[in-house]
Amino acid sequence: MFAEKEEAIIFENCQKSIQSINDKGVFRHVTHFRPETWLVTLLTFFLALASCSRRIVPSASTPALPATSPVVADREMDEFIRGGTGKYLDTRHVKPDQVIGTAEKFLGTPHCMGGSTSRCMDCSGLTYTAFAKHRVVIPRSSQDQARYGVMIMERQALKRGDLLFFTRSYNSSDYITHVGIYLGNNQFIHTSTSQGVTITPLDNPWWSQRYLFGTRVF
Repeated sequence: MFAEKEEAIIFENCQKSIQSINDKGVFRHVTHFRPETWLVTLLTFFLALASCSRRIVPSASTPALPATSPVVADREMDEFIRGGTGKYLDTRHVKPDQVIGTAEKFLGTPHCMGGSTSRCMDCSGLTYTAFAKHRVVIPRSSQDQARYGVMIMERQALKRGDLLFFTRSYNSSDYITHVGIYLGNNQFIHTSTSQGVTITPLDNPWWSQRYLFGTRVF
């Protein structure tokens, strides 16, 4: 908002400068021709015009992302996609509600890195176990799980049972650092560091800023 006001003020001042030059009648009273005055006036006019032009044309390289969001990773996304996505996962014999039902049995299970049992589990441990109970084998890490299924980039297009992927939820060399299962109605089940296996709104500010995409595996 501040930048927009600043540009408006600058543009207004530019217009006033150009109008002031115009009001002096330099372009009208050419009968009183003085080379040095004419040259200086022309130079001033074009410098003012160029200055205005530079101010009001927005930069094409400016990212259209919230300043508070850590998801500024176009290059990282490109690298991830080049590594392979859209892999096939055979889920023909199981329904989304069955996998979700299994995941919900672990609600309240505490978090631990590397865990995948009712004693404790991490985020990819929850999804790995929920699918494994129905004889669907997926990779163990969220980074590798994100390579399966059709990528869904629009949140409005998400369906119950889609996997959701996030970045920079903790310090890691992986681009994808968190996974959950979409429940519908803007809710997803996942393993939180502080709350263990829990259900969270997708528009939760912390998670929303780290959300990348969903994948459809059913």
